[in-house]
Amino acid sequence: MTDKLLNRYDVVVVGGGAAGLSGALMLARSRRTVLVVDSGAPRNAPAEGVHGLLGHDGVKPADLLERGRSEVRRYGGQVVHGEVSDVVRGDTGFTVSLSDGRSVHARRLLVASGLVDELPAVDGLRERWGHDVVHCPYCHGWEVRDRAIGVVASGPMSMHQALLFRQLSADVVYLANDRPLPEEDVEQLAALGIPVVPGRVVAVEVADDRLTGLRLADGTVVTREVVAVATRMVARAGFLAGLGLDAVEHPSGTGVHIPSDGAGRTSVPGVWVAGNVTEPSAQVGASSAAGAAAGAQINADLVAESARWALDTHRSPFSHESESANARHAAGNRRHGL
Repeated sequence: MTDKLLNRYDVVVVGGGAAGLSGALMLARSRRTVLVVDSGAPRNAPAEGVHGLLGHDGVKPADLLERGRSEVRRYGGQVVHGEVSDVVRGDTGFTVSLSDGRSVHARRLLVASGLVDELPAVDGLRERWGHDVVHCPYCHGWEVRDRAIGVVASGPMSMHQALLFRQLSADVVYLANDRPLPEEDVEQLAALGIPVVPGRVVAVEVADDRLTGLRLADGTVVTREVVAVATRMVARAGFLAGLGLDAVEHPSGTGVHIPSDGAGRTSVPGVWVAGNVTEPSAQVGASSAAGAAAGAQINADLVAESARWALDTHRSPFSHESESANARHAAGNRRHGL
């Protein structure tokens, strides 16, 4: 069944993960017309559970999102499956086009479309992603504690990653993967009992649906039960190109993101961002909080706009400019769906 869309919304939310749904919930509870467009491809889909989320530790990602969708709908918000292909700015907001040909008007836009994890070119790594190939010690660390962990060097955060996983297991190996390692880092790893294995990693070894090791280019197999790897994180934001809003390199060097201020505002008026699309390292709890905060900020911005319009109309309703005031009044009604 195709969801019937309204022509106009106060806010269109792109992305139905923790950030997008939290923002939509705040807006719907403020009696805003809200549409959430979700492609159904959450970053954490392969994970067995969401961890570190107070009150929901261990909940399955799909279950958490289903609860969130139900809560948004309870307050009149609309959540549809789809993909935003383009956004165009107009005089009264934005035209949001979906890949299936539908389009809607939005006064404001909340982008919570997340990111894509780009893994190193190692055979078999993607297939084990979210199971025994992990990236975040806070998301997966307790589940892999005391196991044989191999940290594959892949970016600027790999050294930091090795130190964090060493807190969780005494058996950690750092695989240099043909990446130079400063001498002081080698010394620090040695002091913590983390061996450094030179050579390029080319494949993961698997037996009976379990990771058993990492194979190097020279054929050597380093026995491991778990692999930790830092991905390159790329914001899902190509549909914003028409607004001149492009993803740029994150200051950490870990990928690209859409920059914003502390409230989630971007450089384009009327466009907010929340979650991994702007903060790659944010976990579910932080993304949810950012979405809720952005939703509140958007509602406040709309309230301020309505107040300005009402005041402008009130000041001269019967003056010689009454005709233009009436025109503004009519335009305001159209903007506000009245």
